[in-house]
Amino acid sequence: MEIVVFGAGSLGSLVGGLLAREHDVTLVARETNARAVRESGLTLEGEAAGFPCNVSPAATTDETGLEADLAVVTVKSFDTAAAADALATGSFDVVCSLQNGMGNEETLAARLEAPILAATATYGAILREPGVVACTGVGEVVLGARDGGPAAAADRAGEAFTAAGIETTVADDMPRRLWEKLAVNAGINPVTALSRTENGAILEADAIDLSRAAARETARVARACDVGLSNREALAALESVASETAANTSSMHQDVRAERHTEIDAINGYVVDRAAERGLEVPTNRVLTSLVRTWERELDLR
Repeated sequence: MEIVVFGAGSLGSLVGGLLAREHDVTLVARETNARAVRESGLTLEGEAAGFPCNVSPAATTDETGLEADLAVVTVKSFDTAAAADALATGSFDVVCSLQNGMGNEETLAARLEAPILAATATYGAILREPGVVACTGVGEVVLGARDGGPAAAADRAGEAFTAAGIETTVADDMPRRLWEKLAVNAGINPVTALSRTENGAILEADAIDLSRAAARETARVARACDVGLSNREALAALESVASETAANTSSMHQDVRAERHTEIDAINGYVVDRAAERGLEVPTNRVLTSLVRTWERELDLR
């Protein structure tokens, strides 16, 4: 299958590299990473079976006029609209959002004619240097139709991921799964970013109450949006992910450490916005959102 991975940072490079073991992959990346991949290939390090290894996907910085059977979008949520506009200049049979936060699929669907899939990933990834990406935790990819239900496009994409050795589940309940992931991210990302700790720290005293409160609030908003996610399910997912990825650095923590704009608006900020629309109070998510936004403003990142 011909696959474009649009936004080959940490996760995009890892997923693209794994897919390149079986498919014809093109990475759309920043100049330094694209140049390193063109010159020396992409080195995959870390915990996955068969690592370390080197693969040779194509790599480009030109975002326009691309064509493929499948586009996998891995850009930050605040870049989704720009990515959709660039993808609209090309041709794709299917587009799959593999991103943090909520609202990405709607943004893609508003600009693209191809079927839009939603996906989540529990792999940990860090781009060590241009052309070298480390898998810091082996997980799985779950994908499916963005509105739920069966979809032939999801089946084809799932087969492509599985053929490349990626543990993959094709799901017919993606709305619930997306909200569950949002609850996990709402509880882990800002707490680890603000405290400069790894994921496992949210299971300790003080932090666990804060993270659980953010996850419970997210589940309550999900139910108000007609998505069946119980508090128990949200808390179980939060603690499972934190335990399984205890040594990992969350994406928001990576962004704060590198003094980059974060995805707070699409994570805790999304919870705050949806709650306000429905007259709900989400004080923990509101405080976490305000603190991260304050840090961003201090560094002129927003």
